[in-house]
Amino acid sequence: MPQNPIQCNQTGCILYNSYGVWDDRKSCHVATTVYPTTEEELRLAVANANKNKLKVKVVSKFSHTIPKLACPTARNENSVLISTERYNSSIVVDVANLAVTVDAGVGLRPLIDRVEEEGLSLVAATYWEGVSIGGVVSTGAHGSSWWGKGGSIHDHVIGVRLIVPGNASEGFARVLDLKGDDPLLNAAGVSLGVLGVISKVTLSLERGFKRSITLNFTNDNGIEDEFMEHAKKYEFGDIQWYPRHMQRCIEKAAEATKNINAKRIMATSSIAYRKLIANGLKNSEVFTGYPVIGHQGKMQTSGQPEDSVVVDFNYYRADEASTPRLNEDVWEEVEQMAFFKYSGKPHWAKNRKLDFVGVQDKYPNFSKFVGAKNVVDPDNMFSSKWSDEVLLGQAGKVKEDGCALEGQCICSEDRHCSPGNGYFCRRGLVYKEARVCRYGSGSGSGSESRFESESESESG
Repeated sequence: MPQNPIQCNQTGCILYNSYGVWDDRKSCHVATTVYPTTEEELRLAVANANKNKLKVKVVSKFSHTIPKLACPTARNENSVLISTERYNSSIVVDVANLAVTVDAGVGLRPLIDRVEEEGLSLVAATYWEGVSIGGVVSTGAHGSSWWGKGGSIHDHVIGVRLIVPGNASEGFARVLDLKGDDPLLNAAGVSLGVLGVISKVTLSLERGFKRSITLNFTNDNGIEDEFMEHAKKYEFGDIQWYPRHMQRCIEKAAEATKNINAKRIMATSSIAYRKLIANGLKNSEVFTGYPVIGHQGKMQTSGQPEDSVVVDFNYYRADEASTPRLNEDVWEEVEQMAFFKYSGKPHWAKNRKLDFVGVQDKYPNFSKFVGAKNVVDPDNMFSSKWSDEVLLGQAGKVKEDGCALEGQCICSEDRHCSPGNGYFCRRGLVYKEARVCRYGSGSGSGSESRFESESESESG
């Protein structure tokens, strides 16, 4: 078990995430933390914060976000964390109406197990079960299906009880019971923690069913033409791609020596191991061969209600923020191509800050969401530096030395990369509009004015 993400002493608390470091590598300091066990205690926590003009964020038993979505402020004064770790006792299954209502702090695995006891199944779930229902819903966590309504848990939310600030006559906090066609329900479904505190969630269910899984290990020839058909053919399809070679090496050594082949070699050893253990799949506790057949609750599920592809890159992150990554210009160019050329949408709890640039234009109802936030939280009690940057279009605009190395900005000057380590700001090789940190000569280094003049001449 990982340590509790909230560590407190006499001077206050520090919120950590499960990755050990936030995206900006700065600590999240909070004045105090409360642990409600009932909805009324949750309401009183919000009321007290509202009455005393405190900034508020909610965190669950495991803090599984990379950006500071759950950090209330840059300083520890005038802030409070509400932990739902102990608000996790109620799971009410409505068999007749194929629904379940659950406390926000309930973990995904206890929910799945309880639903299965009634012969029912969640329609979709995330790959990782160490998450709370409130966290999964509010961050739009997803999986790998676009069949039906989609593969994200929030696609199947039919009710939310939301605690929001109130006036003095309302006891400084009130509970909104959102159901059916309530215009606030969709906003509360992926609230990003800025609308209030989710108390309870009601999800639609399906009759219990089984799934059959077979893992096929093959080459990547034509993968760009095959993945769409794969997703249409298999409800819970998944593709994992490992660029590889035929030997083995250690990751840090490969990065330090700029050994591209070594990185491919590591992927090969990873694939061999996954083949051996069938990526963790088992028949009756032991892998005996394909297909592996089991109840939905024992298999990973999860996606989008539209034809979409979720792309997840796993990459080396150095111990020091100033240390560049091997071939980081390639991945930065792919990243910028995905988000800016093809208008990819970021994962609210995972992506780097630059990926949220222009996110307001990617959702037709984004302005309605911001409007809903202003209605239920007019004093911005649940807002934070991170949410203000994202919702107000300021993401990636603050530029400092080395900010592009970890996605805090898009480089426009060499100092945004790591010129001391030989990494300079350069134009993309394929996607010319990209600005990436590339290893090479520093002569003719890229500056903001140079890039602007080139862009103007191209647009003619």
